[in-house]
Amino acid sequence: MTHAPWVNVIANTLYGTLISESGSAATWSENAHEFRLTPWSNDPVCDPNTEAIYLRDEDDGRIWSPTLLPSGGAAPYVTRHGFGYSVFEHVENSIESELCVYVAIDAPVKFAVLKLTNCSGRARRLSATGYVEWVLGDLRTRTAMHVTTELDADTGALLARNAYNTAFPGRVAFFDVDDATRTVCGDRAEFLGRNGTLRNPAALREPQLSGIVGVARDPCSERRVGVELAATEAHTAVLLLGAPRSHDTSRRRARRSPIVRRHSTDRSPSAALAQ
Repeated sequence: MTHAPWVNVIANTLYGTLISESGSAATWSENAHEFRLTPWSNDPVCDPNTEAIYLRDEDDGRIWSPTLLPSGGAAPYVTRHGFGYSVFEHVENSIESELCVYVAIDAPVKFAVLKLTNCSGRARRLSATGYVEWVLGDLRTRTAMHVTTELDADTGALLARNAYNTAFPGRVAFFDVDDATRTVCGDRAEFLGRNGTLRNPAALREPQLSGIVGVARDPCSERRVGVELAATEAHTAVLLLGAPRSHDTSRRRARRSPIVRRHSTDRSPSAALAQ
């Protein structure tokens, strides 16, 4: 770990994210102060996470993250910040992970492209879980009571909205992953468990996420997908975090619109590193 957070700012004209060498991130849309999607923290000591990805070995229950935080493994991590992307590489439990984070050039969508490769010489069963805490305003302490989540019936995406944000009315954010078998949760307290932390959330000890979404929750979004890998096999999952200006646009983005498909394939980790 560096002596102080080493961060990268990745943005287009209306949407962006800040990500540290440890994987901690904050994302905003249109206004980096007034319409934060996830919390921002000016803490150079703790570097707290409000966006995270977890990996779990489904056979022995081992949990780690493809970034150093929040649940770093035993082996070293390699972080590369570049113009328009950040890449995190790690090998844990004979599973090689490569996570590339970037923002679409002309759309309010952030991509986290996770490539997993089985280096163990035997078949492996894994799961990947993505997690974000919602703000949809300036400060989570002010907005959390107003944020509601729902599962879109047509796309399966997790939608979030803050009807009390008068500066950015009608905005609907979404969090999704490109796998039809995904499970979902929209309650932070349910995910972390009693006195739980992001290093070892209670939900990661369960076979699938609870499916709880709605009002009067501690708002967040989690998506989990199962990954089965034969020896030497690789698999790529794409997580999407976006905030278009309307509900219908959010649904179209989550439905894998042409612009999303183009960016998730053309701006792959290998393509980003080649730039």
